[in-house]
Amino acid sequence: MARRPRTPEPFDTELAHLPSELRWREWMGRVEAVIFASPEPVLREVLARVVGRDCSLDLLIDDIRAELRGRPYELVAVAGGWQHRTKKSFAEAIRVATGLGTTDPKPLSKAESLVLMAIAYFQPITRGELGKFFGKEISRDTIGHLRGLDFIATGPRSPVPGAPYTYVTTKGFLSYFGFDTLRDLPDMEALEDAGLLSKERMLAGDLLSFGLAVEAEADDATFDLADHPADPSEA
Repeated sequence: MARRPRTPEPFDTELAHLPSELRWREWMGRVEAVIFASPEPVLREVLARVVGRDCSLDLLIDDIRAELRGRPYELVAVAGGWQHRTKKSFAEAIRVATGLGTTDPKPLSKAESLVLMAIAYFQPITRGELGKFFGKEISRDTIGHLRGLDFIATGPRSPVPGAPYTYVTTKGFLSYFGFDTLRDLPDMEALEDAGLLSKERMLAGDLLSFGLAVEAEADDATFDLADHPADPSEA
């Protein structure tokens, strides 16, 4: 008589049989293992599947980061999740040893960088509005290239005659440039407060002040849309 296949036991997330300190260490190991095994940033809801209901993921992540403090890689918040990334100080060593980072895998022209910058700050935005910003039509090739790089995607239709599609940035954009959320863009609030980050001014053709202001803030934040690899090993 054939044996019935054994029913797998449910995954124990609570670990109630362990002392609190060992339980915490096991949760730390699980969370770090899941993040380490993933090529993409891991979201909170994914990590919550391997820890107890009362576990604070934020405190857990803080403890993992503390343990990695002396290591050549770190745990960073990016694109709404967490990911292991090589520290920037080791970028040159990686380049010398492997050749990684000698070329930009996603090169952008200056014009494409400015278009992407405008979309990032003013999304959702239509191609027509971008054309008004720059005083000329933005080609479909430019939009297509940015979409092909997974930096932008189609957003909701604009509530104007013809209801054209808008464009928004993606999680791929956040991940590539090392941002957790769009609020991490170079001093966005300061630019808004100074009146330099205004969609109305851009539509009126005041592109120069926008470009100069963002570039100045970008210099302070070491942020460059044209050359800002997500992994410091590619710097």
